[in-house]
Amino acid sequence: MSIELKSHAPDGPIETSWDRHRQAIRVVNPANKRKYTVIVVGTGLAGASAAATMAELGYNVLNFCFQDSPRRAHSIAAQGGINAAKNYQNDGDSIWRLFYDTVKGGDFRSRESNVYRLAQVSVNIIDQAVAQGVPFAREYGGLLANRSFGGALVSRTFYARGQTGQQLLLGAYQAHARMVHEGKVKMFPRTEMLDLVVRDGQARGIIVRDLVSGELRRYAADAVVLATGGYGNIFYLSTNAMGCNVTATWRAAKRGALFANPCYTQIHPTCIPVSGEYQSKLTLMSESLRNDGRVWVPQ
Repeated sequence: MSIELKSHAPDGPIETSWDRHRQAIRVVNPANKRKYTVIVVGTGLAGASAAATMAELGYNVLNFCFQDSPRRAHSIAAQGGINAAKNYQNDGDSIWRLFYDTVKGGDFRSRESNVYRLAQVSVNIIDQAVAQGVPFAREYGGLLANRSFGGALVSRTFYARGQTGQQLLLGAYQAHARMVHEGKVKMFPRTEMLDLVVRDGQARGIIVRDLVSGELRRYAADAVVLATGGYGNIFYLSTNAMGCNVTATWRAAKRGALFANPCYTQIHPTCIPVSGEYQSKLTLMSESLRNDGRVWVPQ
């Protein structure tokens, strides 16, 4: 059986395709948004920000969390920073350069139209995080600081010491908690998604289990957003949380969702055992931590 893969990315040059697509799509009148319900599974950086943003737009949001609080999301583990093409350093950065660096860093396997859109909205994401109270590092004069990180040729990384993920999560959590308080987001902590309800080829609801009482419940909606995080813990050696185990993604895949590149996931290099001198970068990272006595790496 052959499967036709459709990215649904807008046609045309990527520099203008998403802008033209935004002008062409049909939008929902603000007075009608309250008629629609959206289910968001997950409360990390993606889930909490999606739930808060859609609630602010006027939609009814049902938000489900596996943990006892959205603050327990594994997004807290990110440390280095977040990239955006603001060119604060005036060192030649641009949306195109961020797009190119990201595609190159992904070994040219990324879907280029999506990466370009990510580079476009990166500027606004920083502004949103600042508005939510994220305490990014600042220069002496008060401007947001940047540093060079990874393989980038320019300084575009916004950071909050070594706690960037934690501070971003707390910012998203504050916006999320405000929407919960106003009754626009209905929160379901300690709840596990057991199955996805599909109708006419579209996700229209979920089956969940209350992890405290064991009760099974079902919820229907006009759209379902799965923001259930990564799955690096499927590897034997991993720094990911125990909950990063691909269960929600697998349940969606069983209902027909396409699952691309399951091996293309992120783990920390210090988890890879040293097996030879040819592992130059991995060996250096692993050796430095092992000699500090902070982590054990098998020989």
